[in-house]
Amino acid sequence: MKNSLVAGISTTTKILVDRERTIAFMGDEGRVYGTPSMILDIEYMARNWLLEHLDDNEDSVGTHMSLDHVAATVENDSVEITLTVEEINGRAIKLIAQVKDSLEDVGKGVHNRFVVDKEKTFERLEAKRHKIEALK
Repeated sequence: MKNSLVAGISTTTKILVDRERTIAFMGDEGRVYGTPSMILDIEYMARNWLLEHLDDNEDSVGTHMSLDHVAATVENDSVEITLTVEEINGRAIKLIAQVKDSLEDVGKGVHNRFVVDKEKTFERLEAKRHKIEALK
């Protein structure tokens, strides 16, 4: 990890809530930003942002997400997601997520990530693949 990764830093990204990010459980009139899409947007945003603060041989993986989706965002509105590093404990990073649309707060939560060595991770995954293949 680089010295730039410290508690208190934050980033904000604006995302258009396109049709792909919506869920229409109540039909097209009720089409809104889906909670799974909000979670996915936070996860990708966090990973991509943290890469700026990691060494070339490092990446991060999500280990926890706790999200309150508190208001609906209609299709074609935009959301602004802000992530703030709350705590760093070794390779564990705790992020606070805040999501707002054009009118109000729509989401808030905690997203934890863990910094990994990519080569070691690839080796562990390959070993797991071999174990699974041996079970077949």
